[in-house]
Amino acid sequence: MKRNRPVSWFLLAFGVWSWFIWITFVKNLWQDGSGLAFDDAGDPTGYFWVHLTLAIVSFLLGTAVGVIGFRSVRALRRVQREQQQPTP
Repeated sequence: MKRNRPVSWFLLAFGVWSWFIWITFVKNLWQDGSGLAFDDAGDPTGYFWVHLTLAIVSFLLGTAVGVIGFRSVRALRRVQREQQQPTP
């Protein structure tokens, strides 16, 4: 399947954004002091496990989308280079 340049860059940007957002989210979740993520004994709560699972799945999906975008951008550049080279 061919993707045009804006779609390829969007997919790549989405992957990078996903890394930034979800890594930040997990750091904040880990340092949560509100009592939602950890109980009084310091053990993880259901809230912690659900949100950690959400973050991991979203991180993996964002990575997959970013890889698709990266490969598309690379393929578009390769096609552009081939079109610019004169044929002997």
